[in-house]
Amino acid sequence: MVEHIEKEAKFYIRELKKVEADLITLGARCTQPRTLEVNLRFDTSDRTLSASFQVLRLRQDTRARLTYKGPADTNSMVSARPEFEVEISNLQTGQRILESLGYEVVTIYEKYRTSYVINNVEISLDEMPYGNFIEVEGPTEQAIQLIAKKLGMIWENRSSQSYMRLFDTVKANLGLDMRDLTFEKFAEIKTLPKHLQLQFAD
Repeated sequence: MVEHIEKEAKFYIRELKKVEADLITLGARCTQPRTLEVNLRFDTSDRTLSASFQVLRLRQDTRARLTYKGPADTNSMVSARPEFEVEISNLQTGQRILESLGYEVVTIYEKYRTSYVINNVEISLDEMPYGNFIEVEGPTEQAIQLIAKKLGMIWENRSSQSYMRLFDTVKANLGLDMRDLTFEKFAEIKTLPKHLQLQFAD
């Protein structure tokens, strides 16, 4: 079996609408209109997966999927990690299977995602409870960097952190004690770049 390596760069931005307009100008094709995405992250009771930088996730957007991600390559310019994903019939059945195997939901996180593709590179416009981001995923670091440049992103301001790692950073800097990253939980919370320890890339 050929191992799939997910390669992507994440950028914290001010204006998603401008990036979307630029994508359309570049001839990108919309592959998913704005959709609420609900993710369930699983682990063992002693957090074995998190301790070894592995991810086991169920995702529901326009379909339900089970995903495994391995540890990231620390020598890569972008986030590069093994990823295996399979579509399942529904989220509830997937959850029952994982819980029957001894896994438990350790966090739930939400985002609104709009997806585009151009030149075999996928660009996700993500509205997170703590701010707006784009993810640029492609076959090579060079392909990712080229599209990011065309979109006017400041390459040096990219982040290799997952959304959950950024959530941990926000919680630490704001003194928050919450399990789930949802829009309801962040309704009264204002986050700034310093809370994410990031700089805007647009």
